[in-house]
Amino acid sequence: MEVLAPEYKSHLEQLKMALVHSEILTTYLESEEAGDYKTLYETFEPHILELYELVANKHPMQIISLEKELLDEAFEGVFLPKVLGFSVLRPEIDEQYKYKKPQEHFKEVLLNISNSANFESIKQRIGQTIQIGFALSSDIWLTNLMNQVTNKKVKTFLQSMMNDKFRDLEHRKTAYHNYAVQFKSYNFKTADFPTTLPELKVDASALLDFLIYRSNRKFDNTSLTPHLVKLIENELFSKEDVYIDLMMIIGLFYPLEAEHQKKYTKALDSLRANVPGFSEKYFDKLILLYQNNVQISPETEKKISSLVNKTVKDELAKYYNLMDVIHTKGFVHEESIEAARQYYDQHKGLSPENECLRDSIFGYFNTFLSNLDEASYTEYFEINKVMVSYINVFSNQRFNQNIKELSLTYIQKLINHYSDKRSKDYQDIKKFVTATFLDLGFKTDKELAEMFKTKK
Repeated sequence: MEVLAPEYKSHLEQLKMALVHSEILTTYLESEEAGDYKTLYETFEPHILELYELVANKHPMQIISLEKELLDEAFEGVFLPKVLGFSVLRPEIDEQYKYKKPQEHFKEVLLNISNSANFESIKQRIGQTIQIGFALSSDIWLTNLMNQVTNKKVKTFLQSMMNDKFRDLEHRKTAYHNYAVQFKSYNFKTADFPTTLPELKVDASALLDFLIYRSNRKFDNTSLTPHLVKLIENELFSKEDVYIDLMMIIGLFYPLEAEHQKKYTKALDSLRANVPGFSEKYFDKLILLYQNNVQISPETEKKISSLVNKTVKDELAKYYNLMDVIHTKGFVHEESIEAARQYYDQHKGLSPENECLRDSIFGYFNTFLSNLDEASYTEYFEINKVMVSYINVFSNQRFNQNIKELSLTYIQKLINHYSDKRSKDYQDIKKFVTATFLDLGFKTDKELAEMFKTKK
């Protein structure tokens, strides 16, 4: 973690002074009414959130430092319900929906709220958060927490948040996911970058999740570069399997300057030379990224391809040489299709390399049709010919099924849009689909008739 930058501290100090000297706070301190505290909260919380989002976007390694600054009692706890929620959702959980590590930051924030003069007002906003945090925590952690709460009224409230229903895994799992939806639009993720092997074993999966989370969102990742470079250069990590995962994510998604690119390529060459079965591991991990819906675009493939030393004659070089052809010529070009065919025929149909190629090509079709509007349906007629070419190259049932579902989704969008069955557009679509989908085995005669049947 990093300390909060001076410019953010200054901004935070200005917000604090504005709150401290506000008439709204004066009114609340005189009345101590819940309604006046609500006004204070609603007035200043958006301004603090704006700063929080700025830090989270540009300097995510400073998030914890910012949250600790917000524990200052001068802020009257106006942002602490959100900080508490972030501290509950940020940590890693295991398959039993329990924290992998004791959560000291969650405890620190909760104890701060418990000791706040505004506890009665704040507690109205944190009940569900505490229930989820307690459900994810161990009994030992909870006992330790309660021993640190001296106010009987507060302790009674906290004890009432221990819901026995959440001892059941399924209830705990459902409650966690329902709660997390509330925070879907907030960026509060951060992670530790390990520097030693023990740290890597503990922190690697959380770091991986953090890097994947930021990979396809429009955040400024410049501040992460020094941490990424240190990670790349750390030779102690090279024998750890998770290091390959981290290198893949960095290579795919995180821009590196020329000098850092050389360091990356050197580290990758070392892995390719010294890790037994490296190529097989690489493609198995790449498949998992596709399966977990990590957005691997042509741009990200170009990026990592530029970092792969093609003079090393291994499967990685072969694969990215093919990707270079596809990116240069375009996936619809006959030379790209032929290059894909030749590569595909050199590997077993169900090999990891071929599965990655199928997923990559499907990504092109998915992107194309996802951005194709109804008025451009003739472009679908053209791209369908390319789909058929790749279907013939791959002869793979899963690929065919994915293309079928993609096509049906777009055609249904067209049918909904061109609802006048007498229109030329509708008739053109019907004619094309009736002929093509039958040949491809996407639909039977009966199913096609039903698709275009006039509903009474």
